[in-house]
Amino acid sequence: MHFEILVEDQSGRRLLDVIVPKIIGPAHTCRVCSYKGVGRIPKNMRDTDQAQNRILLENLPKLLKGYGRTHAGYQDPTMYAVVVVCDLDRKCFKEFRTQLQGILNACNPKPQARFCIAIEEGEAWFLGDLAAIGAVYPQARLKGINEYIHDSICGTWEVLADALYKGGASALREKGWMMIGAEKAIWADKISPQMNVDENASPSFCYFRDKLRELLNNR
Repeated sequence: MHFEILVEDQSGRRLLDVIVPKIIGPAHTCRVCSYKGVGRIPKNMRDTDQAQNRILLENLPKLLKGYGRTHAGYQDPTMYAVVVVCDLDRKCFKEFRTQLQGILNACNPKPQARFCIAIEEGEAWFLGDLAAIGAVYPQARLKGINEYIHDSICGTWEVLADALYKGGASALREKGWMMIGAEKAIWADKISPQMNVDENASPSFCYFRDKLRELLNNR
């Protein structure tokens, strides 16, 4: 089976490039496509004319319609799936999922697609595997991590930064969003190879993992 996985940024792509093969195994393939931010769903779910901006949600209606047309032409469309991965941030979970499903329902034909939302941010998936963090950051400051409630809305990347970055989240924030993004990419490169996909305490990570396996089992 082949998976097309759409993710909102480079750090997410670096994470998924490593962990998806761990989940689906060597008999299946995937391509992870990253964007330059999550953006917003277009009003009335219209196709954007700003595809060059590469903002995930702004392009999603057009992307899913294109996948639907492509997959419909295959002999066995069930062998292909699109998985959209994005952060919840401060959105209402129920409303956001409804909006995403509305985009899919507007496609004719519809691709086989799933929406997986990291709650609150992708760093929650790292925090779900403390052994992986400890393997590459043995000197991590664990107090904040140990008090962290999995998938809570609390400023997730800041929790990880306070544990791993010299001076914590406040020092990293002072350097600006480009440096924050670069540091997140470093975390992904270092932590994801150590992650055990079967032992993760983040509910949203487990949902993502189980959806991939469900698609494999139902093909």
